[in-house]
Amino acid sequence: MPQVLEFGLNAWVVDEQRQRYLHDPASVDQTWRDFFATTASLPAQQVRTATAVRREDGDEAAVKAVRVAALIHAYRVRGHLVADTDPLTSRAAGGHPELDVATFGLHDEDAEEEFVVDGFAGRATMTLPDVQDALQEFYCRTVGFEYMHIQDSQERRWIQQRIEDQQHRPDRAEQLQILYRLGAAEAFETFLQTKYVGHKRYSLEGGESAIVLLDALLRRAIKHGAREAVIGMAHRGRLNVLANIIGKSYAQIFHEFEDAVDIRSAQGSGDVKYHLGAEGTYRALDGGTIAVSVVANPSHLEIVGPVAQGVVRAKQDLAGDQGEPFPVLPVVLHGDAAFAGQGVVAETLNMSQLPGYRTGGTVHVIVNNQVGFTTLPANARSSTYATDVARTVEAPVFHVNGDDPEAVVRVARLAFDYRQTFHKDVVVDLVCYRRHGHSEVDDPSITQPVMYDRIDVKASVRKLYAEALLRRGDIGEHQAEGARRNYQEHLERAFAETRALPTSGAAEDSHSTGAEERAVHQTATAIEEATARHVIRSQTDLPPRFTVHPRVLPQLQRRTAMLDTGTVDWATAETLAIGSLLLEGVPVRLAGQDSRRGTFGQRHAVLTDRRTGAEYTPLNALGPQAGNFTPYDSMLSELAALAFEYGYSLARPDTLVLWEAQFGDFANGAQTVVDEYIASSEQKWGQRSAVTLLLPHGLEGQGPDHSSARIERFLQLCAQGNMTVAVPSSPSNYFHLLRQQGLGRHNRPLVVFTPKSMLRSKAATSGLAEFTRGGFRAVLPDHSVDPARAGRVLLCSGKVFYDLDAHRRSSGRSDTAIVRVERLYPFPEEDLAAELARFPSGAQVRWVQEEPESQGAWPFVAPRLYRLGDHPIGCVSRPEAPAPAVGSARRHAMEQETLVASAFH
Repeated sequence: MPQVLEFGLNAWVVDEQRQRYLHDPASVDQTWRDFFATTASLPAQQVRTATAVRREDGDEAAVKAVRVAALIHAYRVRGHLVADTDPLTSRAAGGHPELDVATFGLHDEDAEEEFVVDGFAGRATMTLPDVQDALQEFYCRTVGFEYMHIQDSQERRWIQQRIEDQQHRPDRAEQLQILYRLGAAEAFETFLQTKYVGHKRYSLEGGESAIVLLDALLRRAIKHGAREAVIGMAHRGRLNVLANIIGKSYAQIFHEFEDAVDIRSAQGSGDVKYHLGAEGTYRALDGGTIAVSVVANPSHLEIVGPVAQGVVRAKQDLAGDQGEPFPVLPVVLHGDAAFAGQGVVAETLNMSQLPGYRTGGTVHVIVNNQVGFTTLPANARSSTYATDVARTVEAPVFHVNGDDPEAVVRVARLAFDYRQTFHKDVVVDLVCYRRHGHSEVDDPSITQPVMYDRIDVKASVRKLYAEALLRRGDIGEHQAEGARRNYQEHLERAFAETRALPTSGAAEDSHSTGAEERAVHQTATAIEEATARHVIRSQTDLPPRFTVHPRVLPQLQRRTAMLDTGTVDWATAETLAIGSLLLEGVPVRLAGQDSRRGTFGQRHAVLTDRRTGAEYTPLNALGPQAGNFTPYDSMLSELAALAFEYGYSLARPDTLVLWEAQFGDFANGAQTVVDEYIASSEQKWGQRSAVTLLLPHGLEGQGPDHSSARIERFLQLCAQGNMTVAVPSSPSNYFHLLRQQGLGRHNRPLVVFTPKSMLRSKAATSGLAEFTRGGFRAVLPDHSVDPARAGRVLLCSGKVFYDLDAHRRSSGRSDTAIVRVERLYPFPEEDLAAELARFPSGAQVRWVQEEPESQGAWPFVAPRLYRLGDHPIGCVSRPEAPAPAVGSARRHAMEQETLVASAFH
């Protein structure tokens, strides 16, 4: 008689398996293959309610085998929803409706029957109760697995085999190791709580299993020969990680609690203790070691993620092809509210498989306190889990109960092994709780009274684990007592180290008021003519049968003639700068949106064969001794993209690291990186970077956007020689500026406001001699007028010089000098004073800028010009405005004409 497969609300199981079968029959189990082979000619709707006339016995067995297969698949997909992962609540009785065997057409009378299960749990056949018990054991205990969203069947099967394999409890040595780590983590927090009452420390209490997890990860990394681990994390638990993973001494940490850091030290103003980074050596109890570091991080939580990725990528690039691929392990710890709420997380995940940003997979650990500051998940995210954003890159997610440290160790190993096997990101959701409020001075019971009633009576994970080991007979009383003694020894040692602290931490005063002057380092940047010609030849010496696009080839050919005609443009000057640095062994990394070609079609760092699509990078053909040039088109991101380059520059001071915004004002999206890292990291953390920002800037009638790179914002952050801000107006000065940054060994970040229309201006070119002699000039004097006859001196930066010069020429004005200030910070006070001294004391000095008076360089340069004192100072600009530019191109042209003319009256 006919048999009907009705799955009701679980019809999705059949649909999902059928789609996978149609794509790749081998990706589904044999039971499904047999079923779909008999229904291959039926539409999908009929497959869900397939009717087939067969012999009754065979039909019944086949139908029920499919039902059991569907049940198994449903648990693989939905089992995590009923797993016992929350240490604050018991698992709800009744389970999930989609996991009820009755919805699969299976009933009590099927209990004694053996079903074909295609190797599930290592068996060929199983009874229904055995299947249910196995599914509960694999998918519904203290770990919930999400992996069936991964499209690659090989990855799914790899994870599935490890989940559905028989699990063994750790041996006694492993159990004692876990207990030891829990004791150390708890001892540290308990000591701080009793010694420094009322201090903020953002403790790990309630989530101490994070230390166990990191311990297991690093031990696994040592076993597999990893070279180093880099940890990025926010402030929650940072002090515990510094003490128990990085190996930072208790004395040093307590020194910071005592606020005994020498205020005269070279670290500058410093930062709070729970933002600081550190480097150290992780020492496993069995003697293994691995270099490990924690990246410094401000309170902007998740911004450390892409910074850590940049650090790791730089270290891996430095390691090259020596042995194991991706030898540096990135580990990023997140809070649950931040992981779900901050967009930079999605940006960073999106980087994970991109050529310019891959690090071979990151182990993400969510320290899931189940609450934000005071905000519960219902108000903090629209998704089921805080981790759901990770599904966008098909990362597996392992939810684990923080009160089961043995499960935490198992998951840590699984996560590491997955990363090593597939070189992809993996997420561990460590579900725990926060013993205190957001900080220790906060009372969480005001907003979460029920949650904190539970927490207040809850024993620590260390105590629960010790009791469980005793109850199971895994360890004896003397061993548990030994662990308790070890715990007490941690406390006593901490007390002793604190008592031994010196009363003051004198350090040599190396920070002086001359920081701004010291920030300017002059480096020989001129090159030989032969070097210039060698670099330029690379632009047209292409591989045989390589077909350059017909619109690009003429540009490359013109470059080869520019050295002789004295018309070197901006793109060619940049090519000369990068190429000559490469020949001196300096690697160069360039990243940005469309940066390989260049937003304005000017760069063409990477050529694409018109016929085959093959790519070729001319500057990587300069010779075997040359440095490596790595230009990348970034994803459409500023925040994570710039943070990554900043991190890269930290670990590769030998490399010129360039980040280019598509338009300068796009850097607005990365303001956090500029404020928290680029401008202030040296002062806060003693952390020096030489990252270079290329920001296209200029008011050219394109509207309020795409015009201003917001010079004023960068200048507002300038102090104590922390960075260089430049607006070069000639290709040769840009050339020398880049080479100075690439060759310097004590550089700070460099912000360059680069041209747009000037890229192709015939007036804005340089001759060969300007590259083979001299260096970067912070002030470009005007030798075209007689200083004694000049009654007016116009000071300016960037493109407006060419508008002013054109007006002067057309109007025949010989009484006006135009002096270009090429470097705005450090402000070239001495050079500018010397230039102005050439003119009569009564000459008018005017600062001319295209930007509104309230924007651009004027608010910054005005007091510095007034200090020069010998000349009356004025400003010629657009009126104060909230927007950088007008929306009408016609109105812009009228404003520009008026502005230029008024500079001469």
